[in-house]
Amino acid sequence: MDYISNFISQYGALFAQGTVDTLVMTLASTLFAYLIGVPLGVLLVITAKDGLKPQRALNTVLGWIVNIGRSIPFIILLVAIIPFTRLVVGTSLGVPGAIVPLTVAAIPFVGRMVEQSLAEVDGGLVEAAQSFGANTWQIVCKVMLRESLPSLVRGASITVITLFGYTAMAGAVGAGGIGDIAIRYGYQRYLGDVMIASIVLCIVLVQVFQSIGDLVARLVDKRVRRS
Repeated sequence: MDYISNFISQYGALFAQGTVDTLVMTLASTLFAYLIGVPLGVLLVITAKDGLKPQRALNTVLGWIVNIGRSIPFIILLVAIIPFTRLVVGTSLGVPGAIVPLTVAAIPFVGRMVEQSLAEVDGGLVEAAQSFGANTWQIVCKVMLRESLPSLVRGASITVITLFGYTAMAGAVGAGGIGDIAIRYGYQRYLGDVMIASIVLCIVLVQVFQSIGDLVARLVDKRVRRS
């Protein structure tokens, strides 16, 4: 107990700030990625060959952009877009400097996940909405997005966990967070207890993210039978 008390007194504030930084980076980049990724995924679906508004050229271009974005390793993207990051937030360091590349990396990932979720919607529901005279906007908002909401929520939890992992790489270049603590203290200073604490904290946070995602998905899934 004395060891734990001493560890908390020595590193507690450090881990508290690192956790806050990691949560801010993860949740902010997820929010911004979905603001762009959801419309992107919708466009991919409605402009597809069998979509509501087939546009082969536009769909091909969007598909290529998404595939290129997903093919670039995050650590390379992080460094490659430093000028863009500085242009947007004025710095490439710290939490603000990490949110930009995290968002850019997540947008194509979110776009594909949204596309897959919408593609799973029963085509009969879309045809029924069309027969009642619903326009494209109404079909997307009131049928496709609503019916795919549980899948979208599960995809969001996957996105959060993925970006949470990316924050560790961002910490390697001065972004802060738990990854930065693990590298600067656990690895560079050979403090094994700090490294273990960082790993345990990451595991706990990921479990929390996944549990929240599963809970929300069950709550919004109208097909779930509740006793």
